[in-house]
Amino acid sequence: TQNLVESGGGTVQAGGSLRLSCVDSKFNHIPNCMGWFRQFPGQQHEMASMVALTDTGDGSTYYADSVKGRFTMSRDSAKHTMYLEMNSVKPEDTAIYWCVGGWRCGSQRDMNFWGRGTHVNVSS
Repeated sequence: TQNLVESGGGTVQAGGSLRLSCVDSKFNHIPNCMGWFRQFPGQQHEMASMVALTDTGDGSTYYADSVKGRFTMSRDSAKHTMYLEMNSVKPEDTAIYWCVGGWRCGSQRDMNFWGRGTHVNVSS
């Protein structure tokens, strides 16, 4: 089973950059899909929305329209670590960011591994 731990969150000025990391500290096997979800302030965990997902089989990466061109997901399989590079951040990017793993790159319900989340606060 996977044990995902996020880090790198914090406060950043609008227009700035931030890189989030997620380490699978108890690696067993690479999930079919890995990536990031986010939970906006005032929302419940169940309403977290997809940010970026990678199909670990073919390497395809999918980004939410709201982050395309600004966020970049990458992986270092040897280190069991994935990253989310956040550029040109906006106040509306403020959220709890979750690294996830799942059996397919579908919806939230397909993600069966979740980290504890890391807070990102974008100031105006």
